Amino acid sequence: MQQATRKRSVLVVSKTPSLAEITRTALGNEIEVKNAASREEALQMISKTRPDVVVLGYLEPPGEVTDLCRELKEGWISRHSSLIVVELDSREDSHRIACGEDFEVGIGEYNFLAGASSPLVPKELLLPRLKQTIERMLRERENKLKASITRPDGFCLIWEQIPGLGAFELRQESVLANARKAARGGKVCAISVTDNPGGNPAIANEVLSAEIRKQGIEPLVHIAFRDRSRNQCESLLYQLAAMGINNLLVLTGDYPSTRGFQGTSRPVFDLDSVNGLQLISAMNRGMEHEIMRKKTTLAPTDFFCGVAFSPFKQEEAEVLGQYYKLKKKIEAGADFVITQVGYDARKLHELVLWLKLHEYKIPVLISDYVLPPAAARAMHANHVPGCVVTDKLLARITRESAGADKGRQARLERAARLYAIARGMGFSGASVSGQDLPYDDVEHVIGKGEELAPFWPGLVRDFDYPQQKGFYLFEKDEKTGLNREALAPRTQKPYHSPVYYFSRAVHTVVFDPGSPLFGAMSRLAPFVDRSDLPKKVLGSFEFWSKSALYGCQNCGDCALYDVAYLCPVSQCPKDQRNGPCGGSFEGWCEIYHNQKKCIWVRAYRRLKSQGREDTIGEEIVPPCDWQLWQTSSWLNFYMGRDHLSKKLGIKPPGGAHPKDTGAGKTTSP
Repeated sequence: MQQATRKRSVLVVSKTPSLAEITRTALGNEIEVKNAASREEALQMISKTRPDVVVLGYLEPPGEVTDLCRELKEGWISRHSSLIVVELDSREDSHRIACGEDFEVGIGEYNFLAGASSPLVPKELLLPRLKQTIERMLRERENKLKASITRPDGFCLIWEQIPGLGAFELRQESVLANARKAARGGKVCAISVTDNPGGNPAIANEVLSAEIRKQGIEPLVHIAFRDRSRNQCESLLYQLAAMGINNLLVLTGDYPSTRGFQGTSRPVFDLDSVNGLQLISAMNRGMEHEIMRKKTTLAPTDFFCGVAFSPFKQEEAEVLGQYYKLKKKIEAGADFVITQVGYDARKLHELVLWLKLHEYKIPVLISDYVLPPAAARAMHANHVPGCVVTDKLLARITRESAGADKGRQARLERAARLYAIARGMGFSGASVSGQDLPYDDVEHVIGKGEELAPFWPGLVRDFDYPQQKGFYLFEKDEKTGLNREALAPRTQKPYHSPVYYFSRAVHTVVFDPGSPLFGAMSRLAPFVDRSDLPKKVLGSFEFWSKSALYGCQNCGDCALYDVAYLCPVSQCPKDQRNGPCGGSFEGWCEIYHNQKKCIWVRAYRRLKSQGREDTIGEEIVPPCDWQLWQTSSWLNFYMGRDHLSKKLGIKPPGGAHPKDTGAGKTTSP
């Protein structure tokens, strides 16, 4: 479910209704035009509707327009609207149209900047001049990245920049210099700014993104949920909306590195990328907050959200896990997708076919990394989670690097050919990146890629880098080197886990609302919940039994049911409840490579033993409710307090849980 686009609007503030009628006639039906007859009415409407453009006409008493103009330019909400003044001359037979940047507000008058304001025009020319001015201002306010990505025949180029440590370092200077070059070049739609890449500390990317906007190009801000609680995420989103930064790439994030101050930072992972998208979708609709039992609906935001996706996985369970999670991301409100780094044309083509199979129209950009030998070795060794470089590709890059230019031309040509393939396959763009990649090289990739695009089928064989024993979702088309529109057989063996079968049986008998014991337990639960000793005994029994079977951490909002009876709190370093992160490698956990399998790989194999593996993509699981921490999840289930009971419609006996009345409770509309 992609985000709804907020309708553009214009507010006309004038004592006489004729200016509003002229504006409606000029703009037609595509742009909503509203009218306010006074200063008070205008301020009230601006705070509620946040119009794109405010047109000030005639107001009484004299000087009211000047005062209102000053107030709008200084106001926290109103300064986000573009401002136009339509001024009558002394004979009232001609008008002057001036934009906010064309004048300053003096004392009791407008001070039009020399040469900047429009000249007086006759009344009959007011309509076309007003139409031209408003449409220009709306174009200037347009989200150019969004317009480029969503244009059916377009191909959007994003250039990724990596901020570094420190506030006054040359890397930050380089990011802004690159943004200036890209803005002048006109071929790049946006500058993508990473968020503590590799789990390392770096300057806050929202700071650099604000500076990038000043260079005349759109920023794409990465938001990794690794380091933030849900409150911090929400606060950051308010900040970005207030700054007019609306393009986001929503990520779970790499696990924290060992380079933090005096050791490794504590990971947060309070929200995953799916839950984060739900939060942003709620904000775009106008989120409802309840504070001290009073409901308030916040002004809608206008975020345009992308997500990352890796089609370059090896095992069947990994591949399907990524697609199950992508399905949830799309349903949670993703507007576009950017793939991880990989060089297998079949895997890219699989994504095209999967979207077609499921009738998803979401735009997708590929990651086009200009790959030098050092980065290739790091990716091959799985030191850059999610990025895939096979033995065959590494060997080729090593041979190329022996040349006089150390392989520079070869890697630029590879990036250009990948660009051309993306163009030919119907992708919506590419995110070009590379360590210390100069702008001239970006232009070379674009130019050569456009030149090669008509011949893209002949380039597919250049990206035949399959992983050893790698699973493909579709059958191979030997003629093209890509895929046929036929699903490949799923051959990975299921795992018949005794713990899984036992847990399923217990759930069916005790926790299924249709089971014989459910009614009895529902009647017993309120008594236990009110009594300290029975509650303590039940809680201890639950904790120790679940600790032995699942490594329970006593979170109180149990997700065992959602992950095939594997505990994401104790067994997943990122506490992923909606599917795997993008960091697994050959089935192993990103953090515990060659030690622990990814819990979603294990969950897939458990579910496959009953033919239920596709259920992974069916339900979006909410994040843990931390007010239930260190309480009995069994009691919370029967008392209607945890996420599973709410999904099943189990109501709390006698009303809401006492903790639910606390100040600051948030609900989604």
